[in-house]
Amino acid sequence: MKLFLLILAGLILEVFVWIGVGDLVGSMWYVFFWFVAAFFIGMNIIRKYSSGLMPQMQQMQAGQMGADPALTGNLPKIFAGFLLLLPGLISDIMALLILIPPVQNAMKAFMMKTMMKRQQAMMEKMMGGMMGDMGGAQGQNPFADMMRQMQDMQNQQSGRDSSVIDGEAREVTSDAKQIELKDVNKK
Repeated sequence: MKLFLLILAGLILEVFVWIGVGDLVGSMWYVFFWFVAAFFIGMNIIRKYSSGLMPQMQQMQAGQMGADPALTGNLPKIFAGFLLLLPGLISDIMALLILIPPVQNAMKAFMMKTMMKRQQAMMEKMMGGMMGDMGGAQGQNPFADMMRQMQDMQNQQSGRDSSVIDGEAREVTSDAKQIELKDVNKK
């Protein structure tokens, strides 16, 4: 709900700025032509910097690949291109600010920090919350609970009782042949 109200307030502010700037420059058409030009500039920025973006993002999210400097360098530019696509002078000013290199570096650091937090939260969720307090849980298998649940589901599907061990028994005599150890290094 807060996000919706924030977007609504941003849209209203954009309209008021559009009207104010249109009155200041003498015609709304100049502002409209700026929006058209900004749209095409934003589209070109996105096209230029987003080639090959999705496979790299999927590999990073899966943890198969570290942060690629080319990818992290392109994300702020792509975001700036998206802001240029939106009709509004405030979003265009924000896009131009993002295209400044120090702002890009700050944005890259923020995005990497956020991605690391999400990845850590995902790992903690997968491990059942045991990543943070491994000191108290030494010797325990963090996947034991998940494996037990999977085994219970499998037993329910096959209709077997998990407390029964099925097998064969036979008597072993002491005079049975023993296996001799051979030295594999000798020929």
